[in-house]
Amino acid sequence: MRALGLDCDVLVVGGGIVGLATAYAVTRAAPGTRVTVLEKEPGPARHQTGRNSGVIHSGVYYRPGSLKARYAVGGAAEMVRFCAEYGVAHAVTGKLIVATGREELPRLHALAQRGRENGIAVRELGAAQIAEHEPEVRGLAALHVPTTGVCDFTGVARRLAEASGAEIRYGAHVERVDRRPSLGVAVRTTRGDVVRGRVLVNCAGLHCDELARLTGDDPEARIVPFRGEYYTLRRPELVRGLVYPVPDPAFPFLGVHLTRGIDDGVHIGPNAVPALAREGYGWGVVRPRDLGTTLAWPGAWRMARRHWRYGAGELRRSLSKAAFTDAVRRLLPAVEPEDLEPAAAGVRAQAVLRDGSLVDDFLIREGPRAVHVLNAPSPAATASLPIGREVARRALGALATA
Repeated sequence: MRALGLDCDVLVVGGGIVGLATAYAVTRAAPGTRVTVLEKEPGPARHQTGRNSGVIHSGVYYRPGSLKARYAVGGAAEMVRFCAEYGVAHAVTGKLIVATGREELPRLHALAQRGRENGIAVRELGAAQIAEHEPEVRGLAALHVPTTGVCDFTGVARRLAEASGAEIRYGAHVERVDRRPSLGVAVRTTRGDVVRGRVLVNCAGLHCDELARLTGDDPEARIVPFRGEYYTLRRPELVRGLVYPVPDPAFPFLGVHLTRGIDDGVHIGPNAVPALAREGYGWGVVRPRDLGTTLAWPGAWRMARRHWRYGAGELRRSLSKAAFTDAVRRLLPAVEPEDLEPAAAGVRAQAVLRDGSLVDDFLIREGPRAVHVLNAPSPAATASLPIGREVARRALGALATA
């Protein structure tokens, strides 16, 4: 029985791809459930969803059995089907992961083993075979991953919003949450609107830890924003598809890679540098409150002490186009600095624990009448449909006992 005075049953905060996939999943699993989505921007997918490489990840990188591995492998195939059904631009291109130094060869082989454990039909290539796929790319060995692709994730988000049947309220910036066991959850926006629901779902991305605390739950982690900077390749003919370096297993970042997108242009990046605001898409964007929150978190300092050498390299590539070009030349020797044109940056919402550990898997936590998605960076866009179903399952479970 529906409680009187409530605007909806499930109140989702965040109109990125995960929030909209959750709304979509709720209405499919439980038709008739009233869902409202609050998004502070004037449209969907304005942050992590719309500011990434646009890659449908295969799941090759992730620890077998982890949520990332399970959801990315299944989610990649499901995302392709969704795009085909709803007319969203996409392509399954495959990609190369290329070792350019001998020290990377054991990691490349280990990655091949991991991919096979995750059920992905990877193929190991020698140096001569790399040129068959990418004539301008140089390396000692590579993995060919056939299930990787590209798509328009902003288009996916729009289709999810339409197909969900949920009420989507844009320009709704949450400033206060009042949760009471007998009355549900009331949210007030900066415009003074009050929206009441039985269960709240937190898909606020870059602000998810703040929203959890507003709700009264301890997220046990803080979002530390990392900006990823991209360039567009002025000579796109140098790259046929997707080319990645061998990643450092100590970090959740995949390194500077080459991506031919659905627009047929080639993006290069991202690097990963600390952002000075949660939506800090350039060095000139500084928000003292955001920066203070990061600096006040002990985990941020412990992370910095542990990984300062890695961070120094990323910072150098951010500040020096020549250094960035040198990094690209390890994969693509023909590139010149004048081939690289700055493109829009993105910010990754990376959850960091108190001990300085970077949360490596998707992190979903529950509280009374609330479900919080507290770590969902890449490959969350790829895995958004299975993530949405999992969050919806928990939200409907909370709804049944509310």
